[in-house]
Amino acid sequence: MTMDSTTVTSVVDQLWADAVPVLEDYIRIPAKSPAFDPDWEAHGHLADAIELVRSWCVANAPANTSVEVLELAGRTPVILIEVGTHGGSDDDTVLVYGHIDKQPEMTGWNEGLGPWTPVIDNDRLYGRGGADDGYSAFAVIAALRAVQEAGGRHNRCLALIEASEESGSIDLPAHLEVLGDRLGQVSLVIALDSGAGDYDSLWVTTSLRGGVHAVLRVEVLTEGVHSGMSSGAVPSSFRIMRQLLDRIEDPVTGRVLLPELHVDIPADRMAEARSAAEEGLDIGPEFPWAGDTRPMSDDPAELLLATTWRPTLSYVGANGVPSIADGGNVLRPYTELGLSFRLPPLCDPSRAAAAIKEKLEADPPDGANVTCEIEGSGSGWNAAPNEMWLADVLATSSTTHFGRPTRSFGIGGGIPFMAMLGQRYPAAQFVVTGVLGPESNAHGPNEFLDIPTGRKVTACVAEILDAHAAR
Repeated sequence: MTMDSTTVTSVVDQLWADAVPVLEDYIRIPAKSPAFDPDWEAHGHLADAIELVRSWCVANAPANTSVEVLELAGRTPVILIEVGTHGGSDDDTVLVYGHIDKQPEMTGWNEGLGPWTPVIDNDRLYGRGGADDGYSAFAVIAALRAVQEAGGRHNRCLALIEASEESGSIDLPAHLEVLGDRLGQVSLVIALDSGAGDYDSLWVTTSLRGGVHAVLRVEVLTEGVHSGMSSGAVPSSFRIMRQLLDRIEDPVTGRVLLPELHVDIPADRMAEARSAAEEGLDIGPEFPWAGDTRPMSDDPAELLLATTWRPTLSYVGANGVPSIADGGNVLRPYTELGLSFRLPPLCDPSRAAAAIKEKLEADPPDGANVTCEIEGSGSGWNAAPNEMWLADVLATSSTTHFGRPTRSFGIGGGIPFMAMLGQRYPAAQFVVTGVLGPESNAHGPNEFLDIPTGRKVTACVAEILDAHAAR
């Protein structure tokens, strides 16, 4: 049985044309992840997004499909799409992953654009969540329909579309525990929540970073006092904060100083980064640089490694610091910063978190009250080598639908579920891919979904499903 790739393209394009208006409706829903909307259940936005996606999946599902919404008390729901075999095996399962929860609004959207305002311009659908990761459920259905209508085959397929990924997949383990053996024997995992180096090839992600999220607080007073009367006697909480941060990050180079956060980079990942750079991948120009700001390295390969296999620290929030307009001549009682550490894929997040807390809380300058609360941590992920059948279909599917071979690279972000699945199914093959190419700006302003790339990725997934069943 040979699947007709022309029919695959036709079916996928037809279903995407039907799905785009629904994706526009999805963007209009402020379905923020529970970390950013603690009252998500009362607000009902996640439920609205779930129902919108579920309804489209039911209306467009291939033969032998069930679409359920799994609900647990106090947990965000999960859409479970189960599709029985079509010429393949029911004992060998493909697990497909995506999510429908979103990051918060963020400022800086261009005129006419906004997080909940869908706009299509030059085949790009702007708005929060379309690319990260609202398109995923639509792509799953379209790929399976394409396989069946193009004369291909697929094994039993389960798709999990969760609603807490942007909060670290906090609710997913509870759902997995309830599902238990229903997941079956998973030999292939396809995740549609990743990025692309350009829009000209199918890009496969080979590694993801882990993370530690912490809140560092420096307190010197119980209330603010007149800065003229107190400065020189009362230590500045901000100055103490600077000293503490210098313990864990080089203020000149940005290098994280704690050895517990570093790993030896595998030789194959070093070679992969060099190869991608030699083939023209340079992530430096893609960022919206201000003025004469420049990348931290002139070497494209080094930038790839620095954003995928080296630890970093970002300062993602602050408390205790009023706006300039609201700040009087007051020596503030405390400074509090949100710290986001990105960890290399093979780094132990528990060990890293313990090292961070110990280093920051030890011997506080001027006897200040210093606390470092670890709010969460997660493991990274490093892909196993591809089996021959997967390597072959990745090369041919990208050439067929993009016109260029598949390319691969590591991603600096994280998908917590991949680490969970890697531990649960160590022998499974992984295809982690997505549509988040240059300037698509997931989590930030002007996020967009490149619609032609979404169609092509979907068609490649159909080819992968067929090859998996035929292996």
